[in-house]
Amino acid sequence: MSSKAAARYAKSLIDLSMEQNALEALKNDMVLFEEVVDNNSELEAILKNPIIPLDKKAGILNALFAGKVNPITDHFFKLVVSKGRSAILFDAAKQFVSQYQALKGIVTAEVTTATALTDANKAEIVSLVKKELGANEVVIKEKVDEKLIGGFILKVGDKQFDASIASGLKKLKKEFAQGIA
Repeated sequence: MSSKAAARYAKSLIDLSMEQNALEALKNDMVLFEEVVDNNSELEAILKNPIIPLDKKAGILNALFAGKVNPITDHFFKLVVSKGRSAILFDAAKQFVSQYQALKGIVTAEVTTATALTDANKAEIVSLVKKELGANEVVIKEKVDEKLIGGFILKVGDKQFDASIASGLKKLKKEFAQGIA
């Protein structure tokens, strides 16, 4: 239920930011808010805690973000908190960024590899994803997992392509266990 509400808040904020010609500024604010909450789990706990008074929550957000965010963002924070919906602020920020990326044709590709990607690897992945999905821009989120041994796992949205050696070995082991190979 709260993710639906967060999506509606995000959509309204996107519409308002486009109307006010402040879409990029608000996107940057939402990214900043996400980073702050990601790096401070206590802030998320405070926003989700129904026992903490609304004015305290508003004061904390004001102390953290006053003068650092667009006035529209500041007003949005105050409005959501005053409505008693501060628990969905983090989700609303994530939804805003997600909807912004969809609007701009930006796709996020999560790439997990056994070793760090080279610039040539990144360029190849960007080219492939742009071609396959018709994206305007591709943002690569890179993870290193030595358990993969080699190869990679590429995840874009709800699609996943697993070309890791570890996955191949698991598949082969399963086939041997079933007596197929």
